[in-house]
Amino acid sequence: MDAAVAVPVSSAAAAEPAASFEAARRGQLPLAALMERAQALQNAGAADSAARLYELWVANSREPSRHVACFNWGTVLSGLGRHDESEAAYRQALALLPGFLPAHLNLGHLLERKGDAEGALAQWRGVIDATEAPNDATVDFRLHALNNSARLLEAQRRYPEAEAMMVKSLERRAAQFDVIQHYVHIRQKQCAWPLYQPVGEVTANQMLVGTSPLAMMDASDDPALQLLAAQRFAHERVPKPPKVALHTLAPPRTGRIRIGYLSGDLHMHAVGLLTPELFELHDRSRFEVYAFDWTPESALPQRKRIVAAMDHVVRLAGVDDTTAAKLVAQAGIDVLVDLQGLTNGARPAILGQRPAPVQVSYLGLPGTSALPGVDWIIADRYVLPPEMEAYYTERPIRLPHCYQVSDRQRVVSATPTRAAAGLPEDRFVFCSFNNNHKFTLEVFACWMRILAQVPDSVLWLLADNDTARENMLREADAHGVARERLIFAPRVAPPDYLARFRCADLMLDTFPFNAGTTASDALWVGLPILTRSGRSYISRMAGSLLHAVGLPDLVTDSLAAYEKLAVDLGRTPARCTSYKRYLAEHGHASPLFDLPQIVRDLEAEFERLALAHRR
Repeated sequence: MDAAVAVPVSSAAAAEPAASFEAARRGQLPLAALMERAQALQNAGAADSAARLYELWVANSREPSRHVACFNWGTVLSGLGRHDESEAAYRQALALLPGFLPAHLNLGHLLERKGDAEGALAQWRGVIDATEAPNDATVDFRLHALNNSARLLEAQRRYPEAEAMMVKSLERRAAQFDVIQHYVHIRQKQCAWPLYQPVGEVTANQMLVGTSPLAMMDASDDPALQLLAAQRFAHERVPKPPKVALHTLAPPRTGRIRIGYLSGDLHMHAVGLLTPELFELHDRSRFEVYAFDWTPESALPQRKRIVAAMDHVVRLAGVDDTTAAKLVAQAGIDVLVDLQGLTNGARPAILGQRPAPVQVSYLGLPGTSALPGVDWIIADRYVLPPEMEAYYTERPIRLPHCYQVSDRQRVVSATPTRAAAGLPEDRFVFCSFNNNHKFTLEVFACWMRILAQVPDSVLWLLADNDTARENMLREADAHGVARERLIFAPRVAPPDYLARFRCADLMLDTFPFNAGTTASDALWVGLPILTRSGRSYISRMAGSLLHAVGLPDLVTDSLAAYEKLAVDLGRTPARCTSYKRYLAEHGHASPLFDLPQIVRDLEAEFERLALAHRR
């Protein structure tokens, strides 16, 4: 956000608007008085007048510090959304004082908002170059430029450049948990192993504590560490909840039970791909279904289908969290289901105000969120066994068979030939289409040992970025596995992606972050999965699906057992053919894909909790 040079506001400056404008017009208003008067106008909600005052002053003053007034003028114009004028004001400030670092920083933010990413990076690069030997007066400017450059480069998927910026920032100041968080996760995205690398004076404890909740799920199966990461995030990022729960201020709830789904991912996202049939199958004689939604609008069929499945869609894009919470409470929602958790774009402050009497975590974050206001988590006895409950701030709602809903209407393209998919016709094909950030060195090294023990085999993967691909190939080199035995598939449309699974023989799951939506996709189209289950919810997801579909013998509980079974299956392809035949004949009829029953199970729990509160 653009920042202005601030000064205290005197009562005299606030009381003489006309005199201030006249003095500015005559070039007789001192800079300090100008800034006081302009701030008073902004505080009074008259930002347009403040901008006009700066404009008059800049046009008529010859003070040496005119660059400061131009800079503040730019921030006022930016706040008014007058971006072209704001850019001109910043550039005028820089024309007056080319080395004025605050103007370079703010101009960078403005150019980013205008869609000029390269222009923004150029402004920040200038600040970085000018502060190679920072002092106490410039170090914060340098860190600001480095950190925002890293953020924008990461958004552009220019991961090595982004990581280099983060390293420079952490070398200058170690105690930056936001930067550490992004540094750890960007290394995961690149399959940069080992994950935790020394940087400057950052301690091992700072690196661990700075790991985000989602990145911790990739990095460790320890439920205590996952709880620690979630609690730190909630403590630092989520406002303290009000003393009075918002739902208690609303009228008593009557009539049909109202379920609200809270999310910004109701489109082509893992959550948006799993949930459409859940929304469609709700019993409208007993339930009324709302979406409280900040998903970007689009004309894509997936988005249209989800919107059509709702009784009411309340748009929260551009709505502040307090107003959003009030909209939930005013709708009389009985059960608010958070589909986001602590993932990118989450709005936990809405939940913290407790706009609904029953608030439930589901699908978005497969583990504890530690969020105030979230009392329940949807689970089953496999993903969250009783002995693990101590590591969750939420109480479990256990469904009888499997925690996960899915979509039986997903469209699958015609199965391609192996040649068309870039695969050898007569080799055993292992695959893993999980996101690269789920790949750990421990599991990838295991995969290389599996390939070494199954000579006529290949491993079919997605590569999210060139750095990840090269790091995987280097690890293959280190294990003596020929690079051509790793085959990388490009991303394609969902129907074509689903059809690909039929070309493989066995899917190898990741650990500790198991496949979720990807596991459902594979089993739906008939590909068996080999998984390893651990102690955390997220490391037991695929195991839950395999138990529900009727293939518990593909669940292992150690890396050694996982490796041995993968090798045995690779050496005896007929066993995988048998699993495929089982899935083709019985998979769709299994409890895993009995969506009407899963929805009834969910509804029974929601109804029980809602009615208990109403009583």
